[in-house]
Amino acid sequence: MSEHVGDHRPSPAGPDAEHRRPPGVSGATVEALGKLSEALEVVEHARGLLYGFHRLTGTADLALDDAVTLLRDAGHDDLADRVEQEIIGRNVIHGRWTFQIVEDYDDNYYSAFKDLERQARDELAGGRRHLFEAEMKESRRSAGQPHHEALPTSAD
Repeated sequence: MSEHVGDHRPSPAGPDAEHRRPPGVSGATVEALGKLSEALEVVEHARGLLYGFHRLTGTADLALDDAVTLLRDAGHDDLADRVEQEIIGRNVIHGRWTFQIVEDYDDNYYSAFKDLERQARDELAGGRRHLFEAEMKESRRSAGQPHHEALPTSAD
């Protein structure tokens, strides 16, 4: 993260009030909250991948029903029996289906992380989100150029 971004104060044409640094909040604080937010975004991505794992594993388990039917239709009853007994409904981790993994992640990691990030923003920046990014946008955009507006404008 660039030092000048954390010390940059937006111009009056810059971010809306919800994305302006409150008085007395330092560049170091904005940068620290930005890094905390960045880490939360990675956790959000990981959570999405975990839910994807949950859905894909469940889809595969349900598809096995068709595989068992097709194996039986093809005369492979012994193999169909093995799929039914050994794989369908099997725990993916000792004692757990994927929904239990997702719930444990949500209850014991994700929710605590999300709550702490929100509390840090509330305590240090009046609850404002994405201050670092808003200041980065202001420092990187070419004011007055098309597609470099500080805020959306209404369509005529």
